[in-house]
Amino acid sequence: MGGGHHHHNPEADPKDDQDLAALQAARIPLAFRDTCGHLLVKLNKCRRETFFSPNSCGHERHTYEECGYYSYLQRVEAKKQEAKASDN
Repeated sequence: MGGGHHHHNPEADPKDDQDLAALQAARIPLAFRDTCGHLLVKLNKCRRETFFSPNSCGHERHTYEECGYYSYLQRVEAKKQEAKASDN
């Protein structure tokens, strides 16, 4: 069976230094201006250009969701490090 064939996509890396002016200009809601907001700008642009076609923007959507997963993994690792530091 498949699985395990995923290659790291550097495009999907979460960014801590977001261009807040660009996010505001793209009318990204505050709740989505996180470490993956820069990818949501591209995804929403594609969605508008294709009239929200469900079969379009697959790469942009996958990259945005992958960024969210990497961001989650970073938070989990930070929490583990925090717990390890408090044990010492």
